[in-house]
Amino acid sequence: MLTPWQPPAATGSPARVRRSPWNRGRDRVIAALIAVVVVALALVVTLNSDNLHTSRALAATPPTLPPAPTAVPGSMSQLWQAPSSATPVPIGEGDTVTTADGGEVAGRDPLTGKIRWHYTRENLQLCTVDTAWGRVNAVYHKAMGCSEVTQLDPTTGAITAQRNGDAELGTQLVSDGSHVTTTGKHLLDTWRDDLVKSMEYGQVPFMVNPNKQPRTGCTYGTVAAAAEKVGVIERCPGDPHDRLTVYKATAEHEDEPQVVFSTILAGSRARVIAMSGDVTAVLLPDQKLLVIYGPDGTERSAYPMDLPASDLAGDPPGGVEQTTRTDSGVYWFTGTKTVALSRDTLQPRWTLSSTRGPGITFARQLVVPITGGLAVLNETDGSTLRTVGVDRGGYTGVVRLTALGPVLLEQRGPVVAALR
Repeated sequence: MLTPWQPPAATGSPARVRRSPWNRGRDRVIAALIAVVVVALALVVTLNSDNLHTSRALAATPPTLPPAPTAVPGSMSQLWQAPSSATPVPIGEGDTVTTADGGEVAGRDPLTGKIRWHYTRENLQLCTVDTAWGRVNAVYHKAMGCSEVTQLDPTTGAITAQRNGDAELGTQLVSDGSHVTTTGKHLLDTWRDDLVKSMEYGQVPFMVNPNKQPRTGCTYGTVAAAAEKVGVIERCPGDPHDRLTVYKATAEHEDEPQVVFSTILAGSRARVIAMSGDVTAVLLPDQKLLVIYGPDGTERSAYPMDLPASDLAGDPPGGVEQTTRTDSGVYWFTGTKTVALSRDTLQPRWTLSSTRGPGITFARQLVVPITGGLAVLNETDGSTLRTVGVDRGGYTGVVRLTALGPVLLEQRGPVVAALR
């Protein structure tokens, strides 16, 4: 009888089964803690995400506004007003009024003030908002400065470009038509229309190429721009007085400025008033002179400026003079007077006292804000043709103007008002 086959008996030690390194209680606790940390980090990132704190609403192309009247109306009434503390000057582009306050940029119907579109950063505050290239540039306060910029289509509110930058708190935007420059006490940044940086001047953060800036340790006063050049008042250690420097808005290397000229001025507390082509107008308060400098930094001419002490005290907010430009002139508000300068030579032409801001062209005429309303002026000699009463509800500060079709916009401190 055959016996069933049996496997041979094991003669060695039995093989050990390998234990998982995570079978111990301590290991399971560590794994759980890691999972909790990962979830917590993900939650923190999500809660601080820009997208989570951004809300937007786009608009369709609005209907075309009626044209401006052929002459400034004999009377004007307020259509609406809205908070807009981040706009130094009212913005009217693309048949839309753009207001900016807190973290919200809003496109409004010029006739009703109704919001058509908005772009809102709930966790960030606006530093400044202005217009260039037919678009709206909104600069937000993030981290240590005004470092986040969003460019918007004024018609629809669509984002057209974004960038992170190094602008200082209190910055304003200065445009020459081709580039925009941020103002500051220690750094000036210049961008192209796609918000790509084309030049940086001053104390450059994260410097890659040292010794490329022309001077160190300087602070900056007023800034102006024209014809792809930037003019700035510098106050540098070792200089006996202020310095006027003009440099190109773009160069082969963005951190290596190409200086057109830099000249020591005859006094201190100087202010760049305006630039036009190759000429630059500088106010020397101590000498009470407006000095015009040519393309090589030499003095071309000087004109007496009879201004009250209050107009000469310190740099203007944001380092930008209150000026406007029309087809025939540049208009500078000193604080109490409006001075008309030649568009091409910047030579003073006439002065109007007791004004509230610079002038603009509205309904084919020059209008300048005055106490209680508007003065309609002869642009050639500054004579008053007539005045138009405007009820500003007790507001007595500076008024900045912008025209949009039949609507005249007034920036009254932190508020924009529409008149017709």
